[in-house]
Amino acid sequence: MLKLRDGIVELYRKAATSIPPDVEEALKNVFESEEDPEIKECLSKIIGNIRLARRTEGPVCEDIGVPVFSIAAPRGLSHLELRETVREATVLATEKIPLTPNAIDILTGENTGNNTGVGFPIISIEETTSDTLRIDLMLKDSGCENVGNLYRLPDEKLDASMDLEGVRKCVLDAVKRNQGKGCPPYIISVGIGATDDQVSALAKRQLFRRVTDCNDNPEIAGFEKKLLDEINLMGAGVGKTTAIGVKVGMNHRHSSSFCVYTFVSCWSIRRARLLW
Repeated sequence: MLKLRDGIVELYRKAATSIPPDVEEALKNVFESEEDPEIKECLSKIIGNIRLARRTEGPVCEDIGVPVFSIAAPRGLSHLELRETVREATVLATEKIPLTPNAIDILTGENTGNNTGVGFPIISIEETTSDTLRIDLMLKDSGCENVGNLYRLPDEKLDASMDLEGVRKCVLDAVKRNQGKGCPPYIISVGIGATDDQVSALAKRQLFRRVTDCNDNPEIAGFEKKLLDEINLMGAGVGKTTAIGVKVGMNHRHSSSFCVYTFVSCWSIRRARLLW
């Protein structure tokens, strides 16, 4: 597992020092569409900093946030060994790149100094029929984590019922409530399902998707586009653009529960993939 460990260290380096091409391209499109000189100058600096970070291998953001791993593992590959390899790589990456240490003990308030601790980093592993090991890493901004919103439908205050129209009202409310927080333009991710923990994890997984992708479900694909158009009419972001993407994940629900979770992520979505 030593080569895999070193590969994960480089995965950390890539995620920390470069913005995915699809996000960078979306930001360039926002720059081209904007007319306000001050906003164009701000966007130009963002794009320039992205290029500088990639060229110098410096961090895109000083704070790496929380490392979140989503792993698809072939049958027969030990999940225990994978988790241990990820932890070893995290310690090395923190020292070598270097990365800001963020793992804080709940009881003592002490920093472990190496970005590992109880449940830190966050590691999710699923078995796959593929022969290829796929490791996705996202350095999740904690400021945006603090503005996640959970809704339970029906919601009388929003006049939101247990359907997609109700979900729409939840998402628009979340964007309105959190405007000015984080660093717009945003990427909005949404999880819909039966339980609180399920929809939170589902919403977070949507942030691994490319800005340019299309949902496998045609109805949800149309819903994402409609929401993006509507959000960008709110004027809650950078000039004419509030969000560069809306991503929705959907699970089945119970007849008595309809949970919705929204993340309002900053433009600096730091994700990278390793295939092994």
